[in-house]
This record gives sequence, structure tokens and C-alpha cells, in this order.
Amino acid sequence: MSKNLVIVESPAKAKTIEGYLGSDFIVKSSFGHIRDLPEKELGVDVDKEFEPTYQISADKIKVVNELKKLAAGKEVWLATDDDREGEAISWHLKEALGLDDNTKRIVFREITKNAINKAIEIPRIIDIDLVNAQQARRILDRLVGFQLSPVLWKKIRAGDRKNLSAGRVQSVTVRIVVEREREIETFDSKSSFKVVAHFLVEKNKFLSAELSKNFEKEADAEKFLQDCLPAVYAIAGLEVKPTTKSPAAPFTTSTLQQEASRKLGFSVLQTMTLAQKLYESGKISYMRTDSTSLSGEAMENAKNQIINAYGEKFSKPRVFKTKDKSAQEAHEAIRPTDFGVAEAGAERNEKRLYDLIWKRAIASQMSEAIIERTIAKISISTRPEELTASGEVIKFEGFLKVYLESSDDEDEENKDMLPPLSVGQSLGLIHMKATERFTRPPARYTEASLVKKLEELGIGRPSTYAPTISTVIRREYVVKEDRPGFQRDFKEFLLKDGEINSTVGSENYGTEKSKLFPTNLGIIVNDYLVENFEDVLNYKFTAKVENEFDEVAEGKVPWQKMIANFYNDFHTKIEEATGENGAKAAGSYELGVDPDSGKKVFAKIGKFGPYLQVGEATDEDKPAFVSIKKGTMISSMTFEEALAILQGPKLPLELGLYEGNAIVVNEGRYGPYVLYNGKYINLEKSEDPLSVTKERAIEIIEARLSGSDNSLPRDMAEYEGQAVVINKGRFGPYIKHGAVYYNIGKTEDPLTIDDKRVAEIIAEQKEAAAKKIIREYPENDKVKVLNGRYGPYIQVGKRNVKIPKGTVPEELTLEDCLKLAEA
Repeated sequence: MSKNLVIVESPAKAKTIEGYLGSDFIVKSSFGHIRDLPEKELGVDVDKEFEPTYQISADKIKVVNELKKLAAGKEVWLATDDDREGEAISWHLKEALGLDDNTKRIVFREITKNAINKAIEIPRIIDIDLVNAQQARRILDRLVGFQLSPVLWKKIRAGDRKNLSAGRVQSVTVRIVVEREREIETFDSKSSFKVVAHFLVEKNKFLSAELSKNFEKEADAEKFLQDCLPAVYAIAGLEVKPTTKSPAAPFTTSTLQQEASRKLGFSVLQTMTLAQKLYESGKISYMRTDSTSLSGEAMENAKNQIINAYGEKFSKPRVFKTKDKSAQEAHEAIRPTDFGVAEAGAERNEKRLYDLIWKRAIASQMSEAIIERTIAKISISTRPEELTASGEVIKFEGFLKVYLESSDDEDEENKDMLPPLSVGQSLGLIHMKATERFTRPPARYTEASLVKKLEELGIGRPSTYAPTISTVIRREYVVKEDRPGFQRDFKEFLLKDGEINSTVGSENYGTEKSKLFPTNLGIIVNDYLVENFEDVLNYKFTAKVENEFDEVAEGKVPWQKMIANFYNDFHTKIEEATGENGAKAAGSYELGVDPDSGKKVFAKIGKFGPYLQVGEATDEDKPAFVSIKKGTMISSMTFEEALAILQGPKLPLELGLYEGNAIVVNEGRYGPYVLYNGKYINLEKSEDPLSVTKERAIEIIEARLSGSDNSLPRDMAEYEGQAVVINKGRFGPYIKHGAVYYNIGKTEDPLTIDDKRVAEIIAEQKEAAAKKIIREYPENDKVKVLNGRYGPYIQVGKRNVKIPKGTVPEELTLEDCLKLAEA
């Protein structure tokens, strides 16, 4: 019987650790936090030094009872994560299970046999300072959320009020997104002309160069090209600059989230979920860290791997110092537990994230890249200015052989190598262009750049970024989406073959992909909070609170004192806001007076989106309400825009009859649509429903009725006496034949595939499935031995079971299969 009980917070972690410990140890999971503040009440006694009342979560009562039974008569080891959250889970376990204060606490930053055994050798007790830092954060956030959210319910007249919430970090995050949107709205784009010339150096060798300044006036750009008509061009100077490029530090939580977003397109939450799985399966070190340092053992491991794979000259051990003074240098950056394992992960995205972590960590211990950068100056015989061409060549790859860090700069370009050049060399002009270019506003945030901004401001910590961003999106304060761009004209002058021609071109600008936009609701809530609770939303103040949590963790400040310093002023503001003289309700923008009725016009946000209200509730007549196109920002709406909506057609809009049925265009929760004969036919989200003509509506209706409108599901002809439907699911398009599903390959178009091809796919996949069967058992149709992509396996119901090495699949009996499944 096991003498020791090890408790961790994750079942996957428990399974991995149990494999490293002997029969004297049993490893069990608490399935995360077991106790918390009560869900529907404050749970903090502000008059008793903010004493918290903790409750065992309803879904954890059974877990706690089982752990109590298992702990009886055993040595208990608390092995939760090595951070404040993990320390708090251990403390709650100690309290709930009635364990001694000297209960053994073990920590490790990676789940390997060596790390676990070392931890067992040097146990400690629970660090109450770390616990108090976590308690302080939890209690402070509870006080802010529970006292500020009801103020919003009372003061914000927009959307579903009971869904409104405020949070110390969440509300600051929304403020960052809102302020960026306003920077973009007020940005005044200016145009100028950029000059680029293309030269023929020698046969099949070309050179591109540009003027270092832009011309603000069209006339100046045109005159420059006029002056260049008779010009002779030559290489006036060549400058060769040897330079080096150093690798980035290994990943912290923040930099991993940013790079996984840029390189892999992962959301912050997706990155953390995948990293958690890799950590719990023992493949990477702990993924919540703000340290960039590596242990001596890890550096030696990396060095050996680099020398073996690339050679001695590629190795350069480096020690990275963490910039954040609050980071714990004893912790490590995110790295593979074994640098010799170049590929790991249970599924594709885990493998991709592991590959990113492995490459970044390996590259950090490699030599600098040696680069030769060449700058060529090109003289113009008729002008004093010079054109500049630049390029670079990599003389020694160094760390670039493995990894290159991405950038948030969407204009970042790689410089190509220049052709051989010499001073005095003449160049033949192919053509020269002066093209109108426009200054661009600050970029909207992606999840990655928002994390970077939060980190720069000192707001939140590694464990808070993912849940914070998820919360503001779930609350519908912020949306993450793609948006189409706009068309604009630009002018261009072209000097070619001894003459200058001007043309007007058209370009798309402002296209957004996976960017964060504030919603009307987010702007209204933000503006109210900034006006009435500026401290809570102040960037420096929020960062200061984070530093105070660090001081609590270091035992420098009692947590009760830290909370009292915040709470006293905060509570006063709550009372002021809810008192008789408190700020008026928000959520309504008065735009002007309707010239027809003489009533005030308001822009508001309701449960189903933005709308205009003509008149007030106190008027003798009821106010009139007019829906506004979804996505319209009411905070920046002008009275003229409102009048155009009020005096124009209204939604829902009836366009007339088609084959005896009415055509109605409207906008709903999921965007604009056409309603015809009981069918809802979606329009493009960017399409204005008020501008849809009857002809356009009929075109959409006919496309839907004929099945050519790229819409699913599609009803196909019966096959073998059973109905066939083509549809799209979570994992892509499929064919449903009766109750059986068949995948549609990537090369097939589910919208145009015909009945004949559907029958072929069903037959092909039936045949392929039959070929996969190695053995079946008539006495139990839920068990089969199958041949899969990675070799034979046993299928028991919906479970797949590995076949041990050396076993002949064809010889497995039903009893053998069931035993292996049970094991």
C-alpha cells in the first residue's frame, strides 16, 4: 500500500508524475482550485480587515472528500504549480483537508523524472507570503467587481444591463482598445509623393532605388521627374557595413503569446491551453513565467544539441537578464525539457507550438548572424538629390539557421542582395515613378500587440493576459474580427522612354484581419468609468497596484494594509456615484432636434444593437425608434448622419413582390438578410441593407433557390434508399448518409459537388473503412482491430487503444482486446 499521497491540480499532470514515482507514491488531482469566495455574495468582511469567507466549490465537494480519505495515515506532498496561484491552491488544500502547517510542499518548473526526484529531496512548507499575494489580488478584484458592476447596472442604459461588469484589469484593457480607436478616428491622413526608380545594371541584373524624402506637393513631384528626363545616373558612392544580429531571449509567457499569434495565428487563450498540455505531458518547462533565464543544465543541454546538429561555430551560450525587476530569476524561461526532442505534442497545433518553443530556445544559445549591409548612392546629373539603394547578404547564418523573430510592424520588409556595383558605374533608367502615398493611423491592436501593451504598462501578470482578453470579448465590450477595407484613388507620375505620363489608380486600404475593435457598449462603459472612477482605470495606478502585490509576495507589506489603501478612496467614489448627486446615466447621445417633429434626437444602444430615438419618455407622445446598421459607432455619429437615416428608408424595408411573395430586407443579430417566403437569406456583413435594391434581392433569392449561392446545407438525391445531406461542421464539410458521416476532401467543393460524386465518395470511404478492419468479433460489435495511419490499434466503442510492441494484431482475441482496453 502506498505510504505517500502527492496532490497536484491537473489530472494530466498527475498521470505524468505518477509514472516517475515508485509504488510508495499515489498521485491525485484536485482538478484546479477547490475553494473560492462565494459566487453570489461579496464574501469579504471589510470591517474585519477584509477577512474572506471561502467555500468549497459545489463541484469539488466529492473531490475533497476523496482526498481526505486518501490522506488518512499517509505523508501528504502538495505539488501544485510553482507560482502564486499554485501556492494558493496548496494552501486551500491544506485548510480544506485539515493538514498540518508543516505539510510538505514541493515545486518544480518542469515535469521530468529528474526534476520530480530533486523536488522530493528538498521539500519546503507553504510560502504564506505568496498565498497572501494571491489572496490580495482575488479579494481586491472581488471588491472592485462586486461594488462597481451594480453601479453599471444602474447607470448604463445600454444592452443587457445584467451582463455588464467591471474589473480592475479588464476595464483598463477596454480603455486601451477604446483610446486606440479614437486615435484612429481623429487621425488626419496626409498624402505625399514617393519616388522610386528602377535601373538596368547589366544583362538580367536590376537595381531598385528611392529618394530619401517625399514630396508633399504634386507639382514638386512632377517637376522632379521633369528634371530627370535628360538626367544621367551613376553610382556616386558605395558603403559596405558589416553588422551582426543577435537572437531573441527564450520565451516568457508574454512573448510566447505574441509570437504564437504572429507566426501561428493562435489566440492568447489557445496558446496557453496548448502550452498547458505540453507542460503537463512533460515536454516543456512551466509556461507561466516572466523570466528569460535558463538553468545551467538547460544551457549545457542546448549547447550539446547545437554542436551535434550544426557544429561548434554555431554555439554561443548566453545568459539573458530579465528586464522586469519583479520577475523571479530562480524561475526559467519557457523551454523544452529535453533539447534532443525536436518534435513533441499529441496533435498538430501542440506540435506547432512546441516547434516554436524549441526553435526560440535553441536559437537563444546560438552565435550571432554576420550580415554585410550595402548602401549605394546614385547621383542624378540634373538634380542635387541622390537616390539610395540598399541590400544585405548573410555571411554567416548563426542563429538564423533555426529561427527569426517576427514583428508587429506590418511594413517590415526583407532587404534583398544588391547586384555587383562599382563607384562611377553608369546606370540605365528603366522607369521612375512618383506615387501618391498616404500616412496611416496607429494600427488597431491584435491580441498579441495588446498583450505587449499591457506588459509595457505593467498591467496584469503572465497568468492574467489570456483570461482578461477572453473576458472583454465575452462581455461584448470588444470584438475580434476581420473588416473589409475601403477604396481610394491615388495619383502616379511615370517617367519612361523619355516621357512623363500621369494616371489615377485605385487601391484598397484599411483592411483589418483579426483585429480588436471596441463595441458601442464597450465605449459607453469605458467613458462612464473614466469620468467617474479615473483611478481604477488609470494606467500608472493599475501598474502600482501590481507592484504592491509583488511587495506582499516578498513579505514587505501586509496584504490587509495594501487593500485598505486602495479600498477607502474607491468605496467613497462608489457612494458618490450612487448618491443623489452622482453622475447621470450613460448610454445616450443627444445629437440635435428633429426639424419635422421638433423633438430631440438621441443615439442609443439596446439589447439588439444601436438605434435612434426621436423624442423622450416624458413627452406626451411615445418616442419613435429607428434601427441603425449594426456596427455603427454611436459615440461618433453626427446629427447630419442621423437625419439622413431618419429621413431615408427604414428597416425592415419591403421591396415588393416576387412570384407572389413579399421581399423584406432587414438587419438581425447576425447581420443583414433578405426574408422571402419564410427563408432567411444572409447578405454580406459589409452590405448595407438599406441600399439593397429589388433586383439585387431577387438575384440573392434565385441563387438560394437554385443552390448556387454558396450556401449549406444542400439536400442531395437519395443513395441506397437513404437521405443524403451536405453540410459543414466544426472540422469542415461532410456528407451525411442516413446516420453515417463521410468527410469531404479539401480538393472537393461542397457547394458544387454533384450526386454522382457524392455516391462515389460514400462508396470509396465505405471500401476504405472495410480495408482498415483487421479483425472483428461477432459476439461484440463494439470491438475491432483496425489498421490506422500510424499502424494497427484496437477500437473499443469510441476509444482507441494501443497495441503493445511484438503483438500480432491478427491473433488478438476479444478477451485480449478487452484486457488491453481495461489496462
